[in-house]
Amino acid sequence: MTIRSGRVEDVDILSKLEGTCFPIAEAATRKQFEARLNNYASHFYLLFEGGRLISFIDGLVTDEENLRDEMYEKADMHNENGAWQMVFGLNTHPDFRNKGYAGTLVKHMIKMAKEEGRKGLVLTAKEPLVPYYESFGFVNEGLSSESTHGGVSWYQLRLSF
Repeated sequence: MTIRSGRVEDVDILSKLEGTCFPIAEAATRKQFEARLNNYASHFYLLFEGGRLISFIDGLVTDEENLRDEMYEKADMHNENGAWQMVFGLNTHPDFRNKGYAGTLVKHMIKMAKEEGRKGLVLTAKEPLVPYYESFGFVNEGLSSESTHGGVSWYQLRLSF
């Protein structure tokens, strides 16, 4: 197992895995991944097993305290010196779920955010996944009033350091 930061040339493999993991209305497009990688590739963490992309996690950094839908669309909202690491997506190939890969990446992103001096991490999740993120120390702040991405109800969760 290898974890590395993203690179612009990863756009195709990231787009493919995202399309496998999320419905069309929620999945980031190839164009969005290009913009994200051009603005904050170092905040993409990709997990490979035997040279195959198994899982990845990503998100921009900002001083804003809440995750807003606009952030998904506007990669230039990234502020490398921002206080909060947002988490936009945690993707694991269906054949490799429930084997700890996603958890390894969540822990890696938490570790990196601490090392970078962030205040913490913020993400949104559908209700069934709330307990999963709580197991890492995230606190459920309730239904998000700022994110209805893909026409879905999202719960905002925060891990503060």
